[in-house]
Amino acid sequence: MKLVFSGTPELALPPLEALLRAGHELLLVITQPDRPKGRSGAPRPSPVKQAALAHGLPVHQPESINDPATVDKLVALAPDVLVVAAFGQILGRHVIEAPRLACVNVHASLLPKYRGAAPIPAAILNGDAETGVTIQKVARKLDAGDIIRQASIAIDPDDTAGSLAEKLARLGAHLLVEALADLETGTARFTPQDHSQATYAPMMTKDDGLIDWSQPAAGIERFVRAMTPWPQAFTFLPRGGTSLRLNIARVSAAGGVPAGEPGEVVEIARDGFMVKAGLGSVVVRELQPAGKRQMTAAEFVRGYRLARGERLAEA
Repeated sequence: MKLVFSGTPELALPPLEALLRAGHELLLVITQPDRPKGRSGAPRPSPVKQAALAHGLPVHQPESINDPATVDKLVALAPDVLVVAAFGQILGRHVIEAPRLACVNVHASLLPKYRGAAPIPAAILNGDAETGVTIQKVARKLDAGDIIRQASIAIDPDDTAGSLAEKLARLGAHLLVEALADLETGTARFTPQDHSQATYAPMMTKDDGLIDWSQPAAGIERFVRAMTPWPQAFTFLPRGGTSLRLNIARVSAAGGVPAGEPGEVVEIARDGFMVKAGLGSVVVRELQPAGKRQMTAAEFVRGYRLARGERLAEA
């Protein structure tokens, strides 16, 4: 079929590559404008733009996909399907109605659960045993369109938002090709969502990574995994107020928890240091002080001379 693809980050690459392997014709790739990144602040192209150019595909980068010029371009191209995968903009009615057959979205949750921008961290935060991908027909209400295809995978105990996203991107690519085959042959089934069961996972900000040490240890462990690689779980060092990003933290398996206040360092061992939580304790294994490289907790303890009784702060 003739397709227009819209996506931006690296996680949108597996669906894009799958469409090319399946033999579909990519009329246009729409992605976000180049944005400043890194210390230099120089604009850099999105991963989708880089991949599209490497394949010799035409690229369009509107500030808004809903601007009249972009809508006119879509109408003129007359695609069979407009595919959306982690694009990062809300589609208006004229864009949704531009393709001949449908506008479809690759969404990383089992809709109607976790509509919105951050479904993967939400699944980890809530301790779900599984999540999945939904290929849905785009509607004007956020992630509320009919389901075309859906599949689930288990969430592993060590999954971070990053590792889980990679798995879901591969699953979504496979599912997308199947859904497009359904549309092409006219066998697609459009299953309405049960809107009464809808939950939402709104876009996160950097501040959302702040650790609340009064939470149970199991919740803090999930929180660290859910915030990795972005916005990253963080706390503040007891001396100097420097921020400290936690990369790996596990619920302590030690019997009994030493007395202490939430956030207090209650034990230091060779493989990390133990921090008191609201219920239980957490062993920090890997971390990154602000302005420093990522390191093991043991390296940090030696360099910083962290001691029992010091208390990690929330601000």
